[in-house]
Amino acid sequence: MASNLKYESQKLGTWYFTVAAILFGAQLLFGLIAATQFVVPGFLFETLDFSIARMVHINALVVWLLYAMIGSVYYILPEETGIETVGVGIGKLLFAILTLAVTVVVVVYIFIQVGPADESTIWLITEGREYIEAPRWADIGIVVVVLGFLANVYLTAIKGERTGIVTVLMADLLALAGLYLAGMFFTDNISMDQYWWWWVIHLWVEATWEVFVACLAGYGLIKTIGADRQIVEMWLWIEVAMLFGSGILGIGHHYFWIGTPEYWWEIGALFSALEPVPLIGMFVHVLYDWGKETGHAAAKGTKHTISNTPAFSWFVVNTFGNFIGAGIWGFMHTLPQINLYTHGTQWPAAHGHLAFYGAYATILIGMFYMGVQGANGIKELRATFASKMAISLITMGVVGMTIALTVSAYVQTMVERAQWGATWEGFFAAQESVWFMQGMNWRLAMGVVTFVGFIYLVKDLLSTGKNPKHVK
Repeated sequence: MASNLKYESQKLGTWYFTVAAILFGAQLLFGLIAATQFVVPGFLFETLDFSIARMVHINALVVWLLYAMIGSVYYILPEETGIETVGVGIGKLLFAILTLAVTVVVVVYIFIQVGPADESTIWLITEGREYIEAPRWADIGIVVVVLGFLANVYLTAIKGERTGIVTVLMADLLALAGLYLAGMFFTDNISMDQYWWWWVIHLWVEATWEVFVACLAGYGLIKTIGADRQIVEMWLWIEVAMLFGSGILGIGHHYFWIGTPEYWWEIGALFSALEPVPLIGMFVHVLYDWGKETGHAAAKGTKHTISNTPAFSWFVVNTFGNFIGAGIWGFMHTLPQINLYTHGTQWPAAHGHLAFYGAYATILIGMFYMGVQGANGIKELRATFASKMAISLITMGVVGMTIALTVSAYVQTMVERAQWGATWEGFFAAQESVWFMQGMNWRLAMGVVTFVGFIYLVKDLLSTGKNPKHVK
């Protein structure tokens, strides 16, 4: 598959993309199992309980996104710097180590599940920290792999040409890797533990990852529609400033109810409210470049050609999804006056589904198509029936799940919190509500739609090289 790629680094990138796609499928599968257990509580009881299915579902999401991010860097780095990635052989070894470690961790999650209530569980089975539940030995392995990855990136950037995209990536990846360390030490004070834990979760998702997406969006626009690099990188710096400016102190919206001082209410409310602003900037950025390039082509009497239609389609969905999922759905419940009622309901789940999909999955799937295009030596990658079905069904499924979860969350907010005052009786009254259960049923149905879309996506990615529709 990778014989048409010029650089070994890009071949390594496609390896990461392949594992990412497999983990994406695992995420969806375990999500369907967990969704089924909401509707049929006895499903796989004491074989694969909800707590385990949910853990694998969420951790598979985080890990496949990280695989796709690392693959994206290895793919774009030689094109941006003009040289082969330094230490690519070590990069391949680190890929094998990481993949073996991930495989062992998943097997332990599924087949061993729990351990004795002592230090051995933290080291060998799970640390129990939501979203980053890898055991301590895997934690250390991840740090080693990421340090090797960072060394490859920095040595390559120092030796080769350093574009604006590469410069931002260098700073962002250093912050991304450093923040992971905040989740590696243990404290028996739950408030303090949560305080540092959010440094990983929030400052990854709502700061460093968003900057990373902006870099990929810039690269993707240059490659797919021929956007002007100077304009793209100007927008990139503006977005970086806004993302870090709002995202860092926006962490305050996670400090409302964990025992931190009350001044976090004001800080979290203000800067969380500002977080959609840079997302609007990204939205305008993509549409501006698209319209500008199309206008230039029309002025010359020619038709503007998109070199990779499926990838560009996913980039466009990213701009809408990022703004709506991370921006609007996040703002819905970010103010403390509202969050008092929505915290711990299905509101965060609704926001999380659309935000992770809209902000990250979409643009990384676009990078899958960039990798497939390069690997098969395709000059112009066109949309196929399978690619259209994939983007339509996956998007429809995720939006459907988000709406269903929002309906269930509204029931919880009004019944459990407002009517019953957050009591146990209120919790069960909300869970037994017809509207709540209808939301859970629709969430499951839309999850099936998403999985069907994923099957179309895999089919299209695997058959791209044999499709005569594409221009080679």
